[in-house]
Parts: sequence; C-alpha cells; structure tokens
Amino acid sequence: MKIIPKKVEKVELVKVIATLNDKFPHPLNGEYAFVGRSNVGKSSLLNALVGKKVAFVSKNPGKTSTINYFLIDNRFYFVDLPGYGYAKTSKKDRELWRKVIERYFSERSWNMKVMFSLIDSRHELMESDEQLLEWTQILGVKPVVLLTKIDKLNSSERLKQIKYFENILKSYGIERIIPCSSLTKEGLDEVWNVIFETQNY
Repeated sequence: MKIIPKKVEKVELVKVIATLNDKFPHPLNGEYAFVGRSNVGKSSLLNALVGKKVAFVSKNPGKTSTINYFLIDNRFYFVDLPGYGYAKTSKKDRELWRKVIERYFSERSWNMKVMFSLIDSRHELMESDEQLLEWTQILGVKPVVLLTKIDKLNSSERLKQIKYFENILKSYGIERIIPCSSLTKEGLDEVWNVIFETQNY
C-alpha cells in the first residue's frame, strides 16, 4: 500500500512547447502525460491533483493549444497536452496539434512514465477518443484511462457507464480504468498511487 502525501509542496510551470522548434526540458525523474478531448475536464483535474490552480480552466473548449510542463516537487513533470476533437477548431490548428503531439511522442515517449487518457464518463467513446487509443496501440503505449466527471452520474448511470467502458476498452488493451472527479476528489489517490508505482519515494 502506497502512502499518499498530504499535498504537493511545490508545482511550477517550467516549460511551454508552442512550436516545433521549442526545446523540451531536462528529463529529471520522468514525466506523466495527460491527454483528452477538449472540455473533458483536464485542467480541473490537474489542479485538483496538485491542490493548486496551475492549469487554466476555460469555459471555451480547445483553450489549451500548447504542451505545458509542470514541475512537481522538483522531481518529475506533469505534461498537459493540448485537447483534441473540438469541432470549431480550424483545420490549420488541428494539423498543428497533430504535429506537436506527434513530436511529443516521437521525442519524449522514452521519458514518459505513464500516459493518462481522460475520457468523459457521461458519454460513449467518441471517434476522436478511438483514434487516440488506436494511435497509442501503434506506439506501443498502454494508457491509464481516467473517467472524468463521474460525480455527474447517479448510481445506476455510474454502474452502466463503468461497465460499458470496461467492455469497450478491452479491445485497446486498457487494463486500468479510474473513475474520478475534480469536484469530489474521487479517484485522485488512485491516480497518485499509479504515479508512485513508478517513483522511489
């Protein structure tokens, strides 16, 4: 049983990758990538995990268009990858997103300890989610799926959706699914346990 620290002592935005020419930071003790559809609640979840408001939360989907490196307790990074699948994003922006993300996986997958794939628990798996999961299969990456906004579901809806995702995600080789909520903090300890399994605390 891992011991969960009461809080993150220090978190700092240390690097923003906005163009294909920007350099990645020193590897340190690995990085943990967070990726998901626009408006999946990624920024809120990151803020809840570190107990501080570090990621910008917007009511407008598709706000994060850069790769943001957050240094956690001077040990490792949380990597906030730009959201995908927002219909109002221009074709040019979607192409830039693809290039930036492809560069991240091609140049940094060696240093990535865990990839957390965020999926909205209230909906069925969307086409853009499927495309990302198919891509991770090609890359040989097995993400941990975080079912966000689980607090928005009642008991019967919750059971139904969790069973649905357990069944459908089997075909992508997903072995770990964590229902979570940035509001109630459900699942956050389990996310930290996943991280600590790859760290020497």
